[in-house]
Amino acid sequence: MRVRLLTAASIFLIFIQAMAGANIDSAYNAKKQLVGFNLDEKGLNNEERQALHFLYAYAPLCDVTDYSQDFYIANVRQTLLTREQMPWGKTIPSGIFMHFVLPLRVNNEPLDSARLVFYKQLKDRVKGLSMKDAILEVNHWCHEHVTYQPSDSRTSSPLQSVKTATGRCGEESTLTVAALRAVGIPARQVYTPRWAHTDDNHAWVEAWADGKWWFMGACEPEAVLNLGWFNAPASRALLMHTRVFGDYDGPEETVLKTSNYTEVNLVGNYAETAKIQFTIVDTQGKPVPNARVEFKIYNYAEFYTAVTKWADAAGRVSLTAGKGDMLVWASRDGQYGWTKATFGKDTALTVKIARHTALPRSIDIVPPPEHPVLPDVPAALTARNKQRLEQEDAMRNAYTATFITPDKAQAYPEEQRPYLVKSRGNHQVILDFLNKYSGQQERALKLLSTLTDKDLRDVTMQVLDDNMTARSNQLSPRVEAEPLRPFKHFFEQKFAAEATRYKANPQLLVEWIKKNIRLNPDTKALRYAQSATGVYNYRIADERSRDIFFVDVARSLGIDARKDAVTGKVQYRNSGSNSWIDVKWDKTGQAKATPQGTLVLDYTPIPLHDDLSYYIHFTISKMTGGRMVLQNYDENNCTWASTFKNGAQLDTGTYVLVTGSRMASGTVLATVREFKIEAGHTTTVPLTMRQATGDQVAVIGNFDSESRFNRVDSKSCTIASTPVSLLSCTGRGYYVLGIVGMGQEPSNHALRDIAKVEIGRPVVLLLEDEAAVRKFNASDFNLPAEGITYGVDPDHKILNALKSELKLASDQMPVFVIADTFNRIVYYRQGYTINMGEELRTILGKLK
Repeated sequence: MRVRLLTAASIFLIFIQAMAGANIDSAYNAKKQLVGFNLDEKGLNNEERQALHFLYAYAPLCDVTDYSQDFYIANVRQTLLTREQMPWGKTIPSGIFMHFVLPLRVNNEPLDSARLVFYKQLKDRVKGLSMKDAILEVNHWCHEHVTYQPSDSRTSSPLQSVKTATGRCGEESTLTVAALRAVGIPARQVYTPRWAHTDDNHAWVEAWADGKWWFMGACEPEAVLNLGWFNAPASRALLMHTRVFGDYDGPEETVLKTSNYTEVNLVGNYAETAKIQFTIVDTQGKPVPNARVEFKIYNYAEFYTAVTKWADAAGRVSLTAGKGDMLVWASRDGQYGWTKATFGKDTALTVKIARHTALPRSIDIVPPPEHPVLPDVPAALTARNKQRLEQEDAMRNAYTATFITPDKAQAYPEEQRPYLVKSRGNHQVILDFLNKYSGQQERALKLLSTLTDKDLRDVTMQVLDDNMTARSNQLSPRVEAEPLRPFKHFFEQKFAAEATRYKANPQLLVEWIKKNIRLNPDTKALRYAQSATGVYNYRIADERSRDIFFVDVARSLGIDARKDAVTGKVQYRNSGSNSWIDVKWDKTGQAKATPQGTLVLDYTPIPLHDDLSYYIHFTISKMTGGRMVLQNYDENNCTWASTFKNGAQLDTGTYVLVTGSRMASGTVLATVREFKIEAGHTTTVPLTMRQATGDQVAVIGNFDSESRFNRVDSKSCTIASTPVSLLSCTGRGYYVLGIVGMGQEPSNHALRDIAKVEIGRPVVLLLEDEAAVRKFNASDFNLPAEGITYGVDPDHKILNALKSELKLASDQMPVFVIADTFNRIVYYRQGYTINMGEELRTILGKLK
């Protein structure tokens, strides 16, 4: 039964008061009034009631609208039972337990019953261990079940990751935190929103034992704690955070408090730091209170907002960060200003905001220096850990061997094979679905074609049935990166009386939503996607969930609708029309198509860069309300030549083009250029990439350090049958990769040159095939016995990847590159050049 609902303004005031007073009961009561729910607390003891109130008090909307009270009670009771049964349970302070054991949510994953499942599997495994040893043991268990594989931005739940046996770092860390909490060990996910010295980001885990936080790579167990492949890059990070569920008042620096979480700064645990005080002023020099201040790290060719803070009444805000450069962007009421901040050099900076502020044409961004701290690890422990990892790999591989491989897929119709292979541990669901609708294969396959690879790995039969048997031919259940849940039959029934009118005029559905769905007035609250049915049942949403709700309802009624992937705009098409209409939530009346103009980027190709890639070399952001909003083009298909050379359509407005040339040192030579798009006109903008000067070594390409080859024993010339990755042989950092042709003079000269010098970094030498291996003898070239790994490039996959990336025009050997395990190429040479060994050593010397 629902309780009486308050107005948005009064609810928001209660939230603010609850946060200020750090009062769980106040926050809980405010959440009840905001969402409109009543819990049946009969049968709960006082401890269970307090835990349940805490979870609901700080829950994002989706956790209230989409999960039952029984789900929470089962997890609360299991958590309290675990505290009683685990030997460390009563040694954990109540505040640490409440914030780092009790919460079910780690990040933005869908909630599941992992706590109940993992406890049964882990309780005996950690029996009798100390907390530190139990942390290591849990991580070994995680490695048995999941290994790293990159994927899209949607985060799988812990049980979904186990089912598919893979996960990106955010999913591995979510799994590991969930597993540690399942046995009562406090744990939190730590993430650097973006690396400062290279593109990409990373997430790992901190666990609490004996009064102290320790870190480790999730699903990447080392022999000891406080050790991972990321020790060195973490020492170069600008920012590292964790989101703590609830109103947390710990010893760490608080970055932000919201109605759901407290964000704390952990960069000081890994890197040398410094603090800067910022003052935000207007054109008259007066403080601007409550200005939005975004701290931006250059990464993926954009200035990415890594953390957001709000200025106090005096216009002041401060931040502690690693000792490098950031762009600091302040805005309020459509006005904005910026400054470059160098942590470790600057101590106080002023940012002036105005209606229009000139942007820099060129800006150099320097990351923090590297100062890793590495624990001492006895060799015996390292050897034992390596042996365990191999055993765990074998256990996981035995499970994945039950998946449908390309060879096994030959037993099924050709059109089904890609879906069965991609579905991994979820293949039985996909197979059952295809068999269930064997008489409607065209529709069934069309539905599967709308799903991402990750969707295929965790979609349920309920979701597939719902979309397959719905009346609508809008088959896709996906709007953006939200969890998939059934909704089409639900909305067919709920909007049966209005379906014909809404389909004839989709704007009527927009107006219904404006009238009936309340928006959460707390704009700083988490915006994790609610289910569309949850939005309908509780009649409340944030902007993101409202947008998804509109598209889901529209598609259920047979209306063309989408959330544009590039701009994030919600759009629909009138029946029989090819024009997309933007939904204007803040305007009344019939919506119209947004006027557009054409953007042409003028670029002159140079060697190695005959084309430029979006996110690697450049990005475009739209100025909206004084902020830069990235245009999210498809990273796999968007380049200068494919999209902007001959002109791309953009909405009218002001935009910012950012380009960046990354140096091997991590420094970026960036350019920033502002331009306007006018309706019906073509705007031509220069696309320029700044070049390295002096002793700078530029990043010239990308190459996957996980590429695999077959090792060769240089003494016996035997070839291993199991492929290994480059990364596993080189360790982290820079390495030299050479592909040589045996019996060819250029390759012979190059090998002799390399033998004359001490390269100082790992070297991998790959031969063409088995015949070349039989010809090879390392002693013929006086190659050193240590520091070189020999192998065979199967099917020339590595050579072909280098040829494609570096635009190599022939098969001339040798090919040498210097690359690193962040997938960056900083040097290449095809064919022999005099003193090649010395050239390699010189380049590597500059990289130090």
